[in-house]
Amino acid sequence: MKTLSWIRGVNGTLGWLAPGMVASKMKMAFMRPRNLPPRDWELPLLASAERVTLRFGLSALRWGQGPTVLLMHGWEGRPTQFAHLIECLVSAGYTAVALDGPGHGRSPGQDAHVVLFARAMLEAAAELPPLQAVIGHSMGGAAALLASQMGLRPEMVVSIAAPSHVLGVLRGFASRVGLPPRARAAFIRQVERDVGMPASRLDVSHYQLGMPGLIVHAEDDPIIPASEARRIHEAWFDSRLLVLPGGGHRRVLSAPQLIEGVLALLAKREPPARQSV
Repeated sequence: MKTLSWIRGVNGTLGWLAPGMVASKMKMAFMRPRNLPPRDWELPLLASAERVTLRFGLSALRWGQGPTVLLMHGWEGRPTQFAHLIECLVSAGYTAVALDGPGHGRSPGQDAHVVLFARAMLEAAAELPPLQAVIGHSMGGAAALLASQMGLRPEMVVSIAAPSHVLGVLRGFASRVGLPPRARAAFIRQVERDVGMPASRLDVSHYQLGMPGLIVHAEDDPIIPASEARRIHEAWFDSRLLVLPGGGHRRVLSAPQLIEGVLALLAKREPPARQSV
């Protein structure tokens, strides 16, 4: 908290005097993730994984035998954060392939953003059997939806705790770090330049989402509000919406209701009634 207060104070002063410089520093902070170690509860699944290297050095972990499900973690996340879901997928007869996103884990690069994640999913899909489903958490969920607009063709998609539009994420970050208006505008322009497209295009309201899907979000998510899930649901005709009363931003990945909902979607059956919202 003290560090954030200090950053806001510095940005609030220098952002008026040198908006481009401050924007550049915040862009680096926004796009350069830390590699955080797995938690103890993730280690057994990590030990049982097969490490595979896909083209362009993209790294992934693989478990099980059967129809393939591709999973993508979120910002500063890890494949093994899906541990409970992966164990259930394997038990149900699926192959789970979980990527290290660009700039994460053993995959190459230092920077990460939603377009890089989406391209990584496309590259992985080109080397894998036809995908039964794609599952993404947070930025990985936004990337899965974007990848479906870039040529990814899974049978179904699951979006967990994902934002509906990138511009809102950029504005939220700029506000959190205390960027004044000119620095905020410069920050968004610099991110758009590096990403290679306007942030306004990275919005589900502009997408054509034709595959069946499941949208999962916790009402108490402190990072991405649950209203984002409802907005995705409105834009996605063939989707099921599951809003849980608790689970935060990451604990939701272990929620039994999420796992039941994913398995129901894969089996092409309706989820249990207690999952409906």
